[in-house]
Parts: sequence; structure tokens; C-alpha cells
Amino acid sequence: MTIYPDSLARLVESLKKLPGIGNKTAERLAFHLIKLSDEDAMGLARAIRDVKQNLTHCSICSNFTEHDPCPICSDTQRDKSIVCVVEQPKDLMAFEKAAAFKGVYHCLLGHIAMLEGISPEDLTIEPLLKRAKSGQIKEIIIATNPDLEGEGTAVYLRDVLGDIAQQNKIKLTRIARGVPAGAEIENVSSAILSDALTGRASFEGGR
Repeated sequence: MTIYPDSLARLVESLKKLPGIGNKTAERLAFHLIKLSDEDAMGLARAIRDVKQNLTHCSICSNFTEHDPCPICSDTQRDKSIVCVVEQPKDLMAFEKAAAFKGVYHCLLGHIAMLEGISPEDLTIEPLLKRAKSGQIKEIIIATNPDLEGEGTAVYLRDVLGDIAQQNKIKLTRIARGVPAGAEIENVSSAILSDALTGRASFEGGR
């Protein structure tokens, strides 16, 4: 039996569903929320509601957006012949903060991890292949995380894109090793991400 009133107990349980939030942290956050003014608390509730109701995935790159296609894909100033492939929208945002890339993106919405039950079919790889076959792409930069799953995903992409890239004269590249092994893109500094893009290397297998 909980010692908390029902509404507080439900809040604690809801907060525990967030990544990295255990019972003590959930309790601390819950009591902090209680201390907020009604305006601030309701503002937070509305922000959560709006994100759930208004966000969708861009039909071109799968980034989060409120308008389809997203602002990046709609931007006439972006070089749409260069596509940077990232795992998640948060990785895209990290590259945008670095302000070193003027092409467009493709979000896989994850990485291949067979032990976790995540297969290539669970990612947006098929739409990426369709983009590659469009005849409008000159370079695909594979910018998955430099950890075990990210590297495995990069190699898989290289293999499935190989023939398409050769037929359509697409250059396949991988971000440079300036990104520390095992790091997550979202946590890497803007300067390192900028250098990683600038120093990207060919990633075409067997040639």
C-alpha cells in the first residue's frame, strides 16, 4: 500500500517510466512539480500534450516535425543531393547545432540490434533506398554512432546501398574518426562534429 495520495502516487509512477529515472528521482521530481505555480505546472502539461498531438515524422527524412515536409527538407537553400544518415532526430539536431552541414538528412529512427529484436525492417532503410534510387543524390554520409550497434548498422547500410550507389554514381562516406569510439552523436561537441563531417572518408565496400 502506498503512503502517497493516489494522484501523487500516479505521478511518481509516471515519472519512473522516463529513462534513467528511479524511484527516488521520481519522488524528488514529483515534489518539485507540486511546488510549481499552477501556471508553470499547467504550462508543462500543455507542452507535453502539444508534443504528443502535433509532432509527426517528416515523410521525406523521418525527422520530427509539425509540418510535412519538415523545414530542412523544405528549405530551398539546402543541398538536397547530399544526405546525412543519422540514427535519431536528436542526432540530426546535434549536427544542426554544429552548423557545418548544408545538405539534408535521413533519420533511421534507431539502429540494428538483433539481440534487442531490432532488425533492418524496423528502421527507415527502405525509404532511404528509394531516395538513393531517385537519381537526385550525389553523396550519402553515414553518420551512425561509433559504437557497436552504430558500426554494425553502418556496415549494413554500406552493403545494401553498394549496388545502388554504383549504378547511380553516389559517393558513400562515413564520418571521420574524430568522434570518439563508443560515443553518442548527441553528446559530442559541435566542433568535433564539424570536423567529423569535414574529414569524412569513403565508405564503399569492395572498391
